[in-house]
Amino acid sequence: MVDTYNVSGRWFLYTPQRPTNVGLYDTYLAVRHRLHDGDPPEHVAIVITERDLLANGAFDTLSAALGWAFEYGAERVTVSVSVLDAAVVSTLVRELRRIDAPRRVVVRGPEDEVLDGGVVDGGVVAGSVVDGGIVDDGVVDDSASESETAPGDESGTDSERRRRNRRSDAEGQRDGRLDDAPIRITVGLGGKAEFAAAVRELAVDVDAGDLDPESIDPADVSDRLVFPEEPDLVIKTGAERLSDFAIWQSVYAELYFTDVNWRDFRKRDYLRAVLDFQDRQRRFGR
Repeated sequence: MVDTYNVSGRWFLYTPQRPTNVGLYDTYLAVRHRLHDGDPPEHVAIVITERDLLANGAFDTLSAALGWAFEYGAERVTVSVSVLDAAVVSTLVRELRRIDAPRRVVVRGPEDEVLDGGVVDGGVVAGSVVDGGIVDDGVVDDSASESETAPGDESGTDSERRRRNRRSDAEGQRDGRLDDAPIRITVGLGGKAEFAAAVRELAVDVDAGDLDPESIDPADVSDRLVFPEEPDLVIKTGAERLSDFAIWQSVYAELYFTDVNWRDFRKRDYLRAVLDFQDRQRRFGR
């Protein structure tokens, strides 16, 4: 079809361009990614907001993005949901635990971190540990933990209880149940609060005589974070503002900002982020 239009007495012919073949362009980006000499990010972090998730289709977008991440080389994905309205946290956590994901998922909100430094109450999906029990299709079996957390059992110091909690988490990690979930989602758990909690726990351990302050190193801090692994690539949609995300863990991460809003985030946008990562030369602070 050819349109004609008149400008200052002169006639011009205009042939409208055919719409871009979305699938073909995505395939082009995917081929560029696979032929690229650079390694893709093994650990991808996605930073979104509560407002992003409250939009229509937002959970479907997240489910798709998790699939893209593993399709294009990631081995672990961390999703951070920043929250301004605390009233929506429980709703978001509930919906995120039901998300259709390609790998096992652990979801944690602010209330999942107990004050003594152990992370034991909830925040996981089928096949992971909750307070020593196993979640199976949303049903928690507490039988595995009753002997250790029987009502009225307050034996031991605060420091001893923290060590028991960390030991329980470590056992869960070895069993591939708790900390080994390939997809980890935090809701309303800010990086500043997480870091402050780690520092408080270090101070308590020092005060109890369980830790020599002169021996404290970065590993001691990392061990006390909710999700200590460092992402290779952090993707933030909608604006060039990182929010309060993983302050400690993302120090050496590559940051990618896109003005595409989360509800409009597509495979091509994810592939552009990965290609941008592959084009960079990482310096790790040097």
